[in-house]
This record gives sequence, C-alpha cells and structure tokens, in this order.
Amino acid sequence: MDVAALSMQASALKTSDMLGIAVFKKTLETLEVSGESMIKMMEQSVNPHLGQNIDIRV
Repeated sequence: MDVAALSMQASALKTSDMLGIAVFKKTLETLEVSGESMIKMMEQSVNPHLGQNIDIRV
C-alpha cells in the first residue's frame, strides 16, 4: 500500500467534508433569516394597522 496516496485521499475527503459542512451551515443561516422574515410578515398580516394610529384624549 502506498502511504502517501492514502494520506492524500484522506486529506481530500476531510477537505470535502469540511466544505460540505460549511455549505450546510450557510444554508441553515439563510433558512433562519427567511423564517424570521416570514414570521414578521405573518405578524403584520394579522394586525396590519398595529402601531400606525394613536388615540389621544385630553
């Protein structure tokens, strides 16, 4: 067995795994931001005029 070739394959697999994890983390971050935006839009659709008017009595 060629130790150098095995070492290179292991290194390539590790790099590939690290890249996959980095892409997955970025995808999760994007989904979290999208989810937060969706929640804000849903809250506004339930109470679209909330905070736009102030009732004042003297």
